[in-house]
Amino acid sequence: MTISYEWRGRFDNTAVNALHAEGFGHAPLEDDWWAQVNRHSLGWVCAREGGELVGFVNVAWDGAGHAFILDTLVAGGHRRHGIGTELVAAAARQARAARCEWLHVDFDDDLRDFYFAACGFRPTRAGLIAL
Repeated sequence: MTISYEWRGRFDNTAVNALHAEGFGHAPLEDDWWAQVNRHSLGWVCAREGGELVGFVNVAWDGAGHAFILDTLVAGGHRRHGIGTELVAAAARQARAARCEWLHVDFDDDLRDFYFAACGFRPTRAGLIAL
């Protein structure tokens, strides 16, 4: 399996919508990811095998020192091969290069080992309001 990674790579909305639907267990939507990430994100990382989008992560930011990992997605048949870990590592390198001081992530409990053990995040105290 040869995977290539590209910061701010071009992608098709249909492909990201399909990855998101698979990753979060819902029917494919018709979200305009391209417009969204170009309007609100520091960047994103695309993972491809033979031209096919097999992974994606969005890096939102506050325009200054804080970046946020959102929507880490890897196609089902490509999971557990280090693709998600490399997506997050590439996102961290690019956030650091943009002079961000912090990279934040929130996640469900089943992803705790992935983000803490595989990706190097550390637990912090944080708050959340469900809207």
